[in-house]
Amino acid sequence: HRGDTAMTRGFLRAWFRTLLIQASWNYDRLIGVGVGFATEPLIRSLPGGTQGDRYRAAMARACTYFNAHPYLAGLAVGAIARAEHEGATGEQVERLRRALASPLGSIGDQLVWSALLPFATSVGLVFTAWVSPTVGIAAFLILYNAAHVWLRTWALAAGWRGGIEVASQLKTPFVQWGMRAGRRIAAFAIGVAIPAVVWWRLSDFGPDEIPRAAIGAALVTLAGIVVLRRIWPALGSLRFGLAVLAVAVVAGWIG
Repeated sequence: HRGDTAMTRGFLRAWFRTLLIQASWNYDRLIGVGVGFATEPLIRSLPGGTQGDRYRAAMARACTYFNAHPYLAGLAVGAIARAEHEGATGEQVERLRRALASPLGSIGDQLVWSALLPFATSVGLVFTAWVSPTVGIAAFLILYNAAHVWLRTWALAAGWRGGIEVASQLKTPFVQWGMRAGRRIAAFAIGVAIPAVVWWRLSDFGPDEIPRAAIGAALVTLAGIVVLRRIWPALGSLRFGLAVLAVAVVAGWIG
């Protein structure tokens, strides 16, 4: 019972430390030191304790170079700690680290930056247009943070369950479905948000001005598509949007 309680505390400490996994980012080890910091509570109970040789060797391995998506790095934390508890050799742990880095980065980018972030942003924009900006901001923050907290929790638990065989956890239905459908759902949400926001902004104009404002919005959208797809694809939609906003502010000030 005492051992179970200590392990539960270790998991809680490890989870909270995953929130700081990028705090020690550097060009030499990237998030490696952060991974070691998050792994430490889970390996304190190795034979010999924190003064033992196994603990020191495990910590030295845990703090070496590593890179992955920060929300999924907990999977590596849990897997490395479990492998150390199961007596894996140093070479096996190093192979595990190398094997996890690229998939965790790629899957995290697809699940979070290509799916969750645009979806949560779109939901926030829809609530902003239909209810109020305050509600929209709250909806975005609640949805995005609830999802990423759950993802961090799942990753740490999945890593501990999998151990040296953690690759099987990346084949679970949740991960596979998210990679297949996440971007499509996000694209659909964006398609709903754009007209909602455009109509919301056009409602500030008078009845006689709405047609001209709608034409202006359509022309800006068309220009954005041409610029980003044909002329300057490296510009990015965010920079294009900020540039258009700056031009609109200057033109309004001059007018």
